Amino acid sequence: MSNINIKLIKAGSGKDNLVPINTAFVDKKDIEKANVTDEKVIYAISKEINGPVGINIFDMDAVTTTSDGIMVEGAIVKMAAGDMGKVHKEFGILEMEYMEVTEELIADEPHLLQWKENYKGRKLYRGPNPKKKLIPVHNAVMTGRAVNNNSATEMMNTVTMDEILLPILGQLEIMRGGDVLLGYTGEVISVGIGMTVAEKYGRVFPYRQFKAGQTAHGSGKYAKTLKKNIPIIVASKPVLARNILNALKIGMVPGLHIGCSPAVLAVAKAFGSEIAFDNIEEKAIIELESVGVDFNELRKPTRDYKDIPNGEYEGCARERWLNVPKKN
Repeated sequence: MSNINIKLIKAGSGKDNLVPINTAFVDKKDIEKANVTDEKVIYAISKEINGPVGINIFDMDAVTTTSDGIMVEGAIVKMAAGDMGKVHKEFGILEMEYMEVTEELIADEPHLLQWKENYKGRKLYRGPNPKKKLIPVHNAVMTGRAVNNNSATEMMNTVTMDEILLPILGQLEIMRGGDVLLGYTGEVISVGIGMTVAEKYGRVFPYRQFKAGQTAHGSGKYAKTLKKNIPIIVASKPVLARNILNALKIGMVPGLHIGCSPAVLAVAKAFGSEIAFDNIEEKAIIELESVGVDFNELRKPTRDYKDIPNGEYEGCARERWLNVPKKN
């Protein structure tokens, strides 16, 4: 067990003690090298922490998707919750379902074209198989005071009722030793997490429910308040933008193939990508406009760098990217 590197964020970390629960992250490769089981590691972490803890195990060679359908490298393959050195035998551990990517699946979920173009051969994991979990509705595990929810992207202490959001890109940056930001979710992300895509065995929904261009919230102007005051750990904006660009560069269209979150729309606008305005439902538009998304501005063409005097490249991120020498 001494060879396994555990990345731990302790409860009470951050300004104003924002982190409400211990969170532990483990690389599946380290477990395999130590020749022990996932369960043994999970129990050992719970015993060592001796308090409420959420535990996520990663396959950094696999891929997953964000809530708005952006495919990213690295995936959670198992989640757990422990407390007082224990892990509930029935409700404490849950594995994510391996999804074989077929032409039929891509036809049903067109955002998975990203797998075919960018990540072919990688294993895909998102949420659990609902037939293999005992807790109804939510993709969650629990032990004592600890709950690990939404396929390991939201953790909470059930006694204090404090929670923290852990979007997948932030967790992956923690695993890579990159930079992350800790703060409050705020209004823009609160709206953005509702702009989902329809997936089988998704991180939040077990079956295909809300398509690109729709909102899972349906809360109008109040959507921005839903998670506003909850702590969150996220990746930096360059990391977020790079992953969104990977999708846009192969022709993914916001509102049609991928979700219409504010971040996706902003990057698509700067990059000059197509946006499926006619496919974005009114409920989603109301929520997006409540946080300042201006659809009149989005509809304006992105400026071509050739038409900008004196090399002033503001507003032409697509052209700048296309003219930057690429690394081999």
